[in-house]
Amino acid sequence: MKIVVCIKQVPDTKGGVKFNPDGTLDRGAMLTIMNPDDKAGLEAALRIKEQNGAEVTVLTMGLPKAEEVLREAMAMGADNGILVTDRVLGGADTWATSTTIAGALRNIDYDLIITGRQAIDGDTAQVGPQISEHLDIPVISYAKDIKIEGDSVVVERLYDDRTHVLKAQMPCLITALSELNEPRYMTPGGIFDAYDKEITVWGRADLKDVDDSDLGLKGSPTKIAKASDKVRKGAGEKVTPEDANAAASYIVEKLLEKHVI
Repeated sequence: MKIVVCIKQVPDTKGGVKFNPDGTLDRGAMLTIMNPDDKAGLEAALRIKEQNGAEVTVLTMGLPKAEEVLREAMAMGADNGILVTDRVLGGADTWATSTTIAGALRNIDYDLIITGRQAIDGDTAQVGPQISEHLDIPVISYAKDIKIEGDSVVVERLYDDRTHVLKAQMPCLITALSELNEPRYMTPGGIFDAYDKEITVWGRADLKDVDDSDLGLKGSPTKIAKASDKVRKGAGEKVTPEDANAAASYIVEKLLEKHVI
């Protein structure tokens, strides 16, 4: 079984956020981490590898320094790492990003593709489903649990107030929630092994069945009207309950309203 996990190196907002003049993120000037939903997807793939036997390849698109996140993934247990990087791919929105990644995936044999639900630097939750459309394979999003049954995958999909259990024949794509699991840490031996392995690096010339008009900033239909690193907090709500019971009732009502309970 072959699993490809798409991961992304995203800004660590604890270190601050910086923008380029065109409104895109200045990724080279910020501290970075592996996107949390992607890390949960990677952990799911590694557990499938342990339980069913599989080869796990991690793929990322980004600057050359995105190699760091691939090394981290391999130190956790992934077998191979692929970096897609090229100046013409810079400034891509979700459409251009999914087009690029799909073009890279056409070079790889896979049974299952796992992506994170969304990246913390965009929060669109669009790239995973768009990749499945480009590749013409089924997609199950918002995965809370993943099981392999023969040549099919069974996924518990999380909604606001319920879950659905869905079954799809592979090859297919799954988008993972960070609630899916608790990702493992890198091991010292895994770190040494990861830096002994070669990272496969692909550029524009390695993308299959992709048109230049769909790549990078020029191929991105999304236009940024304004970007700012200053976040204005919304006005809070002050409540003065009559007693403890009233306070508890108010809290429960709000949690029900947001489908938290």
